Amino acid sequence: MTPGNNGASTPEDDDPFGYLYADGQANGAQPPSGGYGYPNSVNRVRPVGTRQYGQQAAPQAPPQQGVYGQPSAHYAAPETLPGGATTTQSPQPGHGGRGSGRGRGPNTKGLLIGAIAVVAAVVIGIGVAMIGGDDEDKGDDQAGTTPTQSQDSTEPSPSTSESAQDEVELPTIDAKALRLDGGAALASDVEGAQSDGGIYVTNLNQPGSTVTWTVNGIPKDGAYTVFVRYSTTDDPQSMTLTVNGKPFGSKLNMDNWAGAKDGDFSKGWTKTYAWPTLNKGTNTISVSCADGDKCNVLLDQLWLKEGQVKD
Repeated sequence: MTPGNNGASTPEDDDPFGYLYADGQANGAQPPSGGYGYPNSVNRVRPVGTRQYGQQAAPQAPPQQGVYGQPSAHYAAPETLPGGATTTQSPQPGHGGRGSGRGRGPNTKGLLIGAIAVVAAVVIGIGVAMIGGDDEDKGDDQAGTTPTQSQDSTEPSPSTSESAQDEVELPTIDAKALRLDGGAALASDVEGAQSDGGIYVTNLNQPGSTVTWTVNGIPKDGAYTVFVRYSTTDDPQSMTLTVNGKPFGSKLNMDNWAGAKDGDFSKGWTKTYAWPTLNKGTNTISVSCADGDKCNVLLDQLWLKEGQVKD
């Protein structure tokens, strides 16, 4: 053992490529045997059917060492050797375990289902967005509504006023609710009265006999129509209408519009009207038999309508 040389290297220190370097060659490194620069490689390729089992293989000549960096002359792919089996590329079975030996194209069914799912998701999303947008728009419209004329002013428009007039229900009074003076009395013998219980006022043909109605709830000052339902026979009759203590007009015409004869008051029921001016709130209306009046009538109801009307 010389200085600087501790003897043969341990196996883990062996360098298989030591023969390539000067120090390795000085230490006796030899190139490995085998093909294409790989140590101890053996060309074991044999033609199909030439291997025999149970017999001693004939010795083969060692392969000729090739030059480093170039393959050995004996190195070749198995299919290039005489008798070697030709290799073919086996088709890969299709996905899903149902391969039939034929190559398969792309899974168009899966792609179609995926495309349909995407389109459905987009349509649903658009529908939800539109519904949400409509709700938001409605909320914005309600919050930002421009006040209408009726909201701006407490004064009703003409059309609103007319509608209000149509909806105003002015009162009606039956005979038994009237105030009676001057010998006027209640009765119910004659049929045809429309007041509650068929009650009417009689004995009005005496001077000073009066019925008075104190009416409340007149909505405003203006022209109104007062209706009087009565019954008479034979000759036309007339009485005095007083509004808030003042006679209105000349006489209240109470003609025999029904054409009843021979004192048959049950067939003489009809109505008359006048167009007085009333005040907002409470008013007093009276029908009386004054001097010179003809007052042979029965009276059962009075009622009001706003404006100058005939029915």
